[in-house]
Amino acid sequence: METILVVDDEVQMQQLISIFLKSEGYHVLTASSAHEAEQVLTQQKVDLLLLDVMMPFMDGFTFAEHIAPRYDVPIIFLTALDAKRDKLKGLTIGAEDYIVKPFDASELIARIRIVLRRGKHPLQSSTKIVTEHIVLDKASRQVWVKNELVNLTLKEFELLATFLTHQQHVFSRDELLHTVWGIDHSGSGRTVDTHIKTLRIKLNKGCNGVGEHIKTVWGIGYRYEANA
Repeated sequence: METILVVDDEVQMQQLISIFLKSEGYHVLTASSAHEAEQVLTQQKVDLLLLDVMMPFMDGFTFAEHIAPRYDVPIIFLTALDAKRDKLKGLTIGAEDYIVKPFDASELIARIRIVLRRGKHPLQSSTKIVTEHIVLDKASRQVWVKNELVNLTLKEFELLATFLTHQQHVFSRDELLHTVWGIDHSGSGRTVDTHIKTLRIKLNKGCNGVGEHIKTVWGIGYRYEANA
């Protein structure tokens, strides 16, 4: 039986989600704060964390970053925030998914099943992303292409990490600006284009053709295709 920890400061929401999950056969634990959630994580094996963003004392985003180095547990954010930049922030932190309240119970269960199924065939650890050609180490901020170390700038590294974390996802230039440069950045889409160009060149130096995994989606932006 898979264990899901529901972290939400609203007790009624905790209870409602618990009913949904228990009816599907999951073992459910609950916490009302980041502090309570961390206590549970130190004592129990948790297969998935459903984490509310808007909590007192420590919000969900901060908590996710806090536990990332110590607990290798997939996270789905639950929040009333539907702004694009908030969703991108959650995904950039490393969450598997982001669900906006109110949500349909069947949608929640479906997304949970996808994340848990993906976790049974992990492609990466909490600090490393491994593909056929690339190893990206978030802790050391190093990238190897076919076992050759490739020197990337900070922005190039963050771009690649964003693509590898969410393969096949199409990012608009504005999304990449918000995610990598920050929402207050005054640059344009040309900034993204220039960095993508140099990133492709550096990846190709490690192994010719690897840079072409970053595909241009004309009129929209870019995506990373593992099997390009």
